[in-house]
Amino acid sequence: MIQDLKAFLMKGNIVDLAVAVIIGVAFGAVVTAMVDNIITPIIAAVFGEPDISAVLAIDIGDATMRIGAFLQAVLDFAIIGTVLFFIVKAYEATQKKEEEVAAPSDEVVLLTEIRDSLRAQG
Repeated sequence: MIQDLKAFLMKGNIVDLAVAVIIGVAFGAVVTAMVDNIITPIIAAVFGEPDISAVLAIDIGDATMRIGAFLQAVLDFAIIGTVLFFIVKAYEATQKKEEEVAAPSDEVVLLTEIRDSLRAQG
């Protein structure tokens, strides 16, 4: 049974998934820090309040329905999604430039092979 467990844990896709989750959590912390420490203070400077969670609280008997807290969560999601979108776009742009510089096209590779073959013959 220990061998089966070891084989299961050492499968490539399990290790890749674990690495992806860890990197995802770390990246999420970076995005959250950017939103909390850069974007939210800008919103607070413009609108006077960093969030709307205290707004629209309705008391219903012993309970409190906090509509503002829900709206703040939706707003946080939209802000984080927007920041993440721009980060991913910037990353894709740098990757595309690296691919253009680093990888020759299939035609160039084929022509290089033909050239090298002709040099070897003559």
